[in-house]
Amino acid sequence: MEPGSPEWLAQVTEDIVDPDQRIIDPHHHLWSPNGAIPYGLDDLHRDTGAGHKVEATVFVECHSSYRPDGPEHLRPVGETEFVVANAKASAAGDGAEIRGIVGHVDLTLDPSLFDEVLDAHVEVAGDLFKGIRHYGAHDAEPEALTIPGAAGPDFFSNAAVLAGVSRLGERGLTYDSWHYHHQNQDFASLAAAAPNTTMVLDHFGTPLGVGRYEGSREEIFEAWKTDIAAIAANDNVVAKLGGLAMPDNGFGWHLSERPPTSDEFVAAQERYYRHTIDCFGPRRCMFESNFPVDRFSISYNVLWNGLKKIAAPFTASERDDMFYGTALRVYGL
Repeated sequence: MEPGSPEWLAQVTEDIVDPDQRIIDPHHHLWSPNGAIPYGLDDLHRDTGAGHKVEATVFVECHSSYRPDGPEHLRPVGETEFVVANAKASAAGDGAEIRGIVGHVDLTLDPSLFDEVLDAHVEVAGDLFKGIRHYGAHDAEPEALTIPGAAGPDFFSNAAVLAGVSRLGERGLTYDSWHYHHQNQDFASLAAAAPNTTMVLDHFGTPLGVGRYEGSREEIFEAWKTDIAAIAANDNVVAKLGGLAMPDNGFGWHLSERPPTSDEFVAAQERYYRHTIDCFGPRRCMFESNFPVDRFSISYNVLWNGLKKIAAPFTASERDDMFYGTALRVYGL
């Protein structure tokens, strides 16, 4: 069976933990049938409607359905057009509603072009448009990675990037960052330099566990803990808790005969979650699915069961922040 397929995921089924806990899933993707990982609204609703109380979601850019022609800098607006159509369909149906869109704008653009693209996104999406992600992920050995980042090595120190991130804050928009663990210090520096922009740390800063990082998990974890604390010292940064089940994290579940149970997931990853929550506090943390990418390792229901088990020691109010309230506030849903 192919990892991530319905048949492979169906080998592990569990009763829903705390089914009444309301959830906003603040990080998922959508692709058309010919996209990188075909995953449409029906697929999203099949996952979000399978037992957990997922009321709303936020789409995050994934280079999906770009305009095939026209000015290069405006082509990402095609993705927003694609998601707006899906958001309207979700609002008209009974499933989880897509209430926010994090699109893409090239942060290295000339300032006049940067604002032009932001304006185009807002014209298409209106209040649905919440911010952008221009990922800064870069590694010296991208060939070892399943999802290699394509940013340059000096992305976070680029003056244009700082100017663009600062401009987002001026316009009341957010900046999501996907990068690797060895870039966390650079991200912390950018956050300190743009204190008026709400910045979202995706996927814990992606601790890598493959290629040259295989076998160095404990060493990386210790350095990662220090870096997460440094990032959290910037009050303008919030953390998304999830996205650690990608193949490049090195847990190897996508190579197993069956996916993990929620208990196995918790045993392997809880320490990343607890340290980040300790550093940021529940009001600056939000659980995420990162679907369908993490589907190659774990099913939607089992993932959220694991997240609820990790959150169990916290108060009801703190749990509600992490599952719902933080996303509601940060993205203005």
